[in-house]
This record gives sequence, structure tokens and C-alpha cells, in this order.
Amino acid sequence: MNASPANLTVHVDDEVVWVKITGRAGCTCSVDFRKLIYGLREKGWRRFVLDLTECQLMDSTFLGVLAGIGLRFSEEQAAANGNAATIELVNPSDRVSGLLENLGVAQLFTVSHRAAPAVDDDKAVDVVEAGETNRTEMQRTSLEAHRLLIQLDPRNGSKFKDVCSFLEEDLRKMEKSASRNADPDPPSNN
Repeated sequence: MNASPANLTVHVDDEVVWVKITGRAGCTCSVDFRKLIYGLREKGWRRFVLDLTECQLMDSTFLGVLAGIGLRFSEEQAAANGNAATIELVNPSDRVSGLLENLGVAQLFTVSHRAAPAVDDDKAVDVVEAGETNRTEMQRTSLEAHRLLIQLDPRNGSKFKDVCSFLEEDLRKMEKSASRNADPDPPSNN
């Protein structure tokens, strides 16, 4: 079965940010997802609920980004500053739950199985401008996500060592190419 790319529907009310993830949550939406959550957090929202009822699967980049958000919110809780954010995963599939467990990051989230509220798509809030994510930003996000998964559970090193090596090399090539394209014209010999 071919999974469709993720669609993120966001509904913000007075107390909760609901993000419904439909389809396949992958690398291509992870940058915008992270910007969305952190942007809302900076604006003061503290309770985030991800409705995963229709999320077919998550790739390792998205899971790493999600783990990074969960880790940051857990650190806020540990600091007990009274303004800590929480993240709840509602109705993850067995496959997504298994991935969270297998990667050693499930403890970063509250997981529940319940009916998600009906959200009128006409009232969905566009709080973060969806921008073009360039390939370099996507590769950098993917590398950071995989490094974090290894940091959180060293057993992930064997799973993602080659992925990290590939991403590091690819980023070096992209940055080298970008710096060549940004260099001014060489001085003329007139």
C-alpha cells in the first residue's frame, strides 16, 4: 500500500492546539511541523494534542523531530517553571506506537486512545506561514533528527549510522556548492 503524504490540519482554541496528521508524516513536512509547534509555543500555547487517527505512518526524520519536541517539553516539565508545555498523542496506530517504543522515545509523550473532537476545517487556523523548505534545510533537519534519536537511545546508532553519514556528506556537498555560487566574481587582470 502506498501511503499518501501528510496533511496537517491545525485547530487552536483557548487552551489546546489540535494538530490532525493525515497520511504519511515524513521528512517533507517535518520542518514545517517543527516551526508550527515552536511558533505556537512561543506565542504561549502549552497544550498540544496530535490526532494520529488517520496517520498511516511516520518516517524516522518526523519521529526524530517529534522526539525533539517531546524532549524539549519534558525538560520544561523538569525545570518546573509553571509554564511547561505538554504533548499528547491520540490514537496512534500499532505501527506508530511500535516505532516510538522501538526507537526508545515513547516515554516523552502521553499516549491516549479516545475520540478526537470534531474540528470544523473551515475554522482551522493558519498560524504559521507555510514556506518553501529548501533541500539544505530539509537535509539539516533530517540529520539533526537522526542524531537526536541516537543520542536518546544509543541502540539507534546501528540503525541510523549510515543515514547520518550520507546526510553529512550530502550537506557538505550542498554547502560547498552554495558557497561556490555565492563567491563574487574573481578580480579581473585589467
